Amino acid sequence: MTPAELSQLQPPSFWRRVCCSLYEQLVLLGVIAITFLVPNLALGMLFGISLPSWLTFFYLYAVLGIYFVWYWCKSGQTLAMQTWRVRLINQAGYELSKRQAWWRYVYASLWLLPCILLQYIFEFHHWQIIEMLFTVSLFLWPLSTLIDPMDHQSIPDRFARTRLVELPKGMVTLS
Repeated sequence: MTPAELSQLQPPSFWRRVCCSLYEQLVLLGVIAITFLVPNLALGMLFGISLPSWLTFFYLYAVLGIYFVWYWCKSGQTLAMQTWRVRLINQAGYELSKRQAWWRYVYASLWLLPCILLQYIFEFHHWQIIEMLFTVSLFLWPLSTLIDPMDHQSIPDRFARTRLVELPKGMVTLS
């Protein structure tokens, strides 16, 4: 499709976003297992080394950022987005530049801030933190599309000047 045709497509529905997000989280479990758990288990078992929590956070943030930015710049779609026929484009209908993709990743990470605040206020522990992160990222963050009644674009898309569009059936190319 041409950029002009892509820019005319409708945004994905709320439930399509939720399903895509859920599937994305399943894919990310595999990404995290390969890039984080395996090296950290090896460091722990072989050398008895454990990374500090702040370094672990930044390492995971960088790994996930590389995953998203690479896919968004390559085809405008992560693996989950390909499955659910959702594509990320800039406002003119073109693929994102690396800079724009990184900014979109940073803006999309803003949902962590209310989670950190809630964890501080309510002193959540272990599984409660994971449940809260899962709920906020899966349901509350996609609700930000309701703030924009005209285009139904989320807060990160507004800030990064990007758009999510739903591709018509038969337009999916897996990469």
